[in-house]
Amino acid sequence: MAEMNENKDIYILAIESSCDDTSAAVMRGDTVLSNVTAGQAVHEQYGGVVPELASRAHELNIVPVVDAALKNAGITKEQLSAIAFTRGPGLMGSLLVGVSFAKGLAASLGIPMVEVNHLQGHIMAHFIKEEGAEKSVPEFPFLCLMVSGGNSQIVKVNSYKDMEIVGQTIDDAAGEAIDKCAKIMGFGYPGGPIIDRLARNGDPKTYTFSKPHIPGFDYSFSGLKTSFLYTLRKLVAEDENYVEKNKENLAASFEATVVAVLMDKLYKASKALKIKRIALSGGVSANTALRAAYADFAKRYGWEIFIPKFGFTTDNAAMIGIVGYYKFLEGDFCSMDKPAFTRTVL
Repeated sequence: MAEMNENKDIYILAIESSCDDTSAAVMRGDTVLSNVTAGQAVHEQYGGVVPELASRAHELNIVPVVDAALKNAGITKEQLSAIAFTRGPGLMGSLLVGVSFAKGLAASLGIPMVEVNHLQGHIMAHFIKEEGAEKSVPEFPFLCLMVSGGNSQIVKVNSYKDMEIVGQTIDDAAGEAIDKCAKIMGFGYPGGPIIDRLARNGDPKTYTFSKPHIPGFDYSFSGLKTSFLYTLRKLVAEDENYVEKNKENLAASFEATVVAVLMDKLYKASKALKIKRIALSGGVSANTALRAAYADFAKRYGWEIFIPKFGFTTDNAAMIGIVGYYKFLEGDFCSMDKPAFTRTVL
C-alpha cells in the first residue's frame, strides 16, 4: 500500500447515500479534503428510517452536499479524476439517488466511476488521512469488528480488496438491538446515542440478561432483546414509572451485555487466528463502553487496536473515497450499466 500513496494529484469525488445520510467527500490521493454530510431528522418521529422519505430527502440534499464538498475542498468539478459511489448494500431508493447522480456527473465530465461496497468502506475508514495529522494504520492482515445498525461482523482483512467474514450475526445486529432497547423504554431514534449517554451514569451490574450461546464466531442478539423485553414488562407491571426511575441502570446493563457478547467472540477469533491487530468500525464504534472494552483488551491481551475518529464512524463519503482511490490506482472502474444492490457479502 505504500507505493499507492505516492500519487497525490488524483482528485476523487465520493458519494454515499445508502441509508438516511447524504454525504459527499473530496479526496486528494488518500487524504480527505472535505467530507460533508446532511442528515434526515424526519425519521425521528417514526422511530426508524422510512425508506420512501429517505429517498426523497436524498433527492433534495445531493446537489447542495456535492456542491459544498467541492467548494470546501477548493477545487472545481473539472479537476476530478473519478467519482466513487456506494453501490450497495443499503436501501434501494436511497442508493438509486446516489448511483444515478454519480452516473450522470461522470458521464457529463467524461471521467470514470468506481463502485464501492458500503461495508468495505467502513472497514477502510482506518486508512483515511487528514492534512496535517499523523495517524497509524493497521498492517495486513488484521481483524475488524464491524458493528452498525444493520451489521455485526468479524472480518479478517488481508488487503483493501481481500476481506473474509469470520463471524456475523444470524439475526439482529448489535446496533439494531440497542435501538430496539431504546424504543422499548420509550426513548427516541436513533437509540444508540441515547443509551450511550444514559449508560455513563448507570451501574452495568444492576441487571442480568440472557446471553446467546451460538457456536463459532457468529452473533445473535434477538434472544438478548427478548430477555430485556420480558424483564422490563415484569418490572413495569409492578411500577409503571419503573423505567424513568431506573433508566440509567437499565441502559448500562443492556449496553454492557451487548459489549460483552461482541468482545467475547472477537477475543476467540483473535486467539484462533493468532491475530492481535484489532480494528473497530461502523456506527456503533462510537459507543463509549465498546471503546473502553477495546482499551481494556489491549492491555490484557497485548492487542494493537485501531479505532476510527468519531467523524468516520457513521456513514460518510470519505470512507467511500478511500476505497475508490485504491481501486482507481488499479484501474478498477465501473460501467454505466451496473445497478445498485441491497444485499451482499464482502
